[in-house]
Amino acid sequence: MIARLSPASLAWLLFSASAQASYIIEGLSFGHKGAISPNGRAVPGWHLSGENHTPQLLSDRIILTPPAPGGTRGAIFADNPITQPEWVVETEFRASGQERGSGNLNFWFVDTGRSAVGQSSIYTVSKFDGLALVVDQYGPRGGSIRGFLNDGSANFKDHHNVDSLAFGHCDYAYRNLGRPSKLRIENGAHGLRVDIDGTSCFHSEKVNLPPGYFFGISAAASENPDSFEVYKFAASTTNSISREEPNVEAKRQHIEKLDKFPGAPEALPDADASTIKAQADQFADLHNRLQGMTHQIANMFGEFERLSRQMNERHAELMAKVAGTNAGDSSDKPQQPTGEALLPLSRRVENIERIALAIQRDVEGKDYREHLTNLQQSIEGVRGGLTEHLPETIAHMISTAAPKMGMFIFVVIAFQVMLAGAYIIYKRRRANAPKKYL
Repeated sequence: MIARLSPASLAWLLFSASAQASYIIEGLSFGHKGAISPNGRAVPGWHLSGENHTPQLLSDRIILTPPAPGGTRGAIFADNPITQPEWVVETEFRASGQERGSGNLNFWFVDTGRSAVGQSSIYTVSKFDGLALVVDQYGPRGGSIRGFLNDGSANFKDHHNVDSLAFGHCDYAYRNLGRPSKLRIENGAHGLRVDIDGTSCFHSEKVNLPPGYFFGISAAASENPDSFEVYKFAASTTNSISREEPNVEAKRQHIEKLDKFPGAPEALPDADASTIKAQADQFADLHNRLQGMTHQIANMFGEFERLSRQMNERHAELMAKVAGTNAGDSSDKPQQPTGEALLPLSRRVENIERIALAIQRDVEGKDYREHLTNLQQSIEGVRGGLTEHLPETIAHMISTAAPKMGMFIFVVIAFQVMLAGAYIIYKRRRANAPKKYL
């Protein structure tokens, strides 16, 4: 038998279901709706930073630490805090590297954001107020996920045993899985809960994180580096009011300073045209951008004028140095006129001219035909000696050094005669030897 629900009960169930629905906080999330960055240069609402390298921003992931070189750090922190007391964070990350690579990935929830952490890890951060989840190779099973809490009093960088400060952990081999790992962090009335790949990691009912803190992720790689990549970070809440931006000030167009141009005016950031629908808002946005452009052009002309003035002053200073004394002279010596300062140089030039004229007169005045004739006769004598006497000399050397065939034939015949005589003597002695009969 099916129980019938009254209209009041049905309305209450619908209201409860809608109250429990989760809503993504757009200003604190990225990667949950396709491309991470709309322009490929920055993540809206987040700040990227690195040490010894610049984190690489791709369409589907953020590479906080590259596969090479080692000793790099990368971090990304939200620009605005979360204002809801209950929230859920779902993030996807991947770690890959060499067989013995190492490093750690840190998820932060701190009160002052990147100013307290920067690119630090749990082992190099000093004092912070909030939560840190660390993914590294601690433990005997190829990795673990551990939770750390701090109220701002403990200095983790100077602590003798940071690993002992963890309040919760679970073993998780995260390296070289070939797929992103899914980490879920839930904070609410029932405490803090951490899940990994759909499995519970640890849970504490005594931990309840307050609102107004900043989310962040940092990664550190050793000399044998691991590459840490973040694919998604989605912060959601069950409060339907929080579908809007977490901070009212974040709705307003954020004014950024052009720090690379000293004295530059403030410029408006890029905005999607589809978000400006009212005619008054469109006119205000156009007016602000035209006004900012006018200020920038005026500032450029001001910079050009300043550079021109500096160049003129520099030119006048150089001309004054040329007209006055040398740079090495002391200030108490009287300044020489320009003619006296150039007088030594003029004398050196005159000496060079006199030497050149003397060489020219010497070359033109002397007759070198006799020397050339003697040189030519010597060359012809050498050539004649080579052509006339060289063949005879070579033939004489060959004839005197060549072996004589007569001597060779005499030696051969004498050797054969000696062999024949020895054989005859041997036969005679054998014939005259006494014979033995058996």
